[in-house]
Amino acid sequence: MEKLAIVILNWNGSKMLSAYLPSVLQYSQDEATVYVADNASTDDSLAMLRTHFPQVRLIELEKNWGFAEGYNKALHQIEADYYLLLNSDIEVTHHWLTPMLELLDAHQDIAACQPKLLSIYDRDAFEYAGASGGFIDRLGYPFCRGRIFETVERDNGQYDHQTDCHWATGAALLIRSKDYWEVGGLDGRFFAHNEEIDLCWRLRIRERRIVCVPDSYVYHVGGGTLPKSNPMKTFLNFRNNLTMLYKCLPEEELQAVMRWRWWLDYLAAWETLILNRNLGDFKAIYRARRAFKQWRKDFEADRKTIQASRVANKKPERKMFSLLWQYYVKGRKTFSTLPE
Repeated sequence: MEKLAIVILNWNGSKMLSAYLPSVLQYSQDEATVYVADNASTDDSLAMLRTHFPQVRLIELEKNWGFAEGYNKALHQIEADYYLLLNSDIEVTHHWLTPMLELLDAHQDIAACQPKLLSIYDRDAFEYAGASGGFIDRLGYPFCRGRIFETVERDNGQYDHQTDCHWATGAALLIRSKDYWEVGGLDGRFFAHNEEIDLCWRLRIRERRIVCVPDSYVYHVGGGTLPKSNPMKTFLNFRNNLTMLYKCLPEEELQAVMRWRWWLDYLAAWETLILNRNLGDFKAIYRARRAFKQWRKDFEADRKTIQASRVANKKPERKMFSLLWQYYVKGRKTFSTLPE
């Protein structure tokens, strides 16, 4: 069994792989085996990899399983102590693996960690997808050290201390294989979006720690290539976030939080329509609410299993304030200004 497998999930990402895989190989081959798991791409990804990167191990999946189940299918074929789930649009840096591996080797109570994510377009700014460690508020809204909603901070070293967090970004997630499979891996039904937050929350419920290691840093394209408004992304984010809350919230909070979210989600839908004139996202939020209601029963067994594994209800990385109130009413736009 190898110690570390870096696994890049790809779907029609030949250009991204050509641009950023060289840095992964240059700075990782001494410490890890690099895999590309291909979700049945229809571009020239496989031919390009075989021609230009023969040292990369290929896993060819028979169809596009999405992010979550694609990783599950690929990781079932790999035996390693640690997995590192890495997006294809990330440029890594010299010795990026060392601080994270040393941390996990030294602390058996840590299940997973992430590096600091910076923007490839503005290397002195955080990147939206994970910044310097992820948290969540009492109503299920995720945020990061360095990013709250659409406000992304510049990196001035203000979050360079290592810290426990509620979730680590799926763009660069180092996780023990034992922990990954003990909680069932990523939830393949999510397809994409919120799946890493859901995974990390299930680990935190078992008192397994999640840590951000800013001594390791990488550069991420991320949202720089995505349209700001994407109805499918909106649909998946709302549906999956509600599903994650249903699975993971403690019993005494579930009904109250879900009532609040009913009002807030429909308020968000109408705000999107009236203020932004965005009919696509308006419809996507309504579809997400309906989809969650229809498939909620499919997660009843998951909820029972997760709640039965609970060690303690209160986790300091899940903040018990309302992020919406802090951001829009109190005007607190950065992590350092939020209440403790």
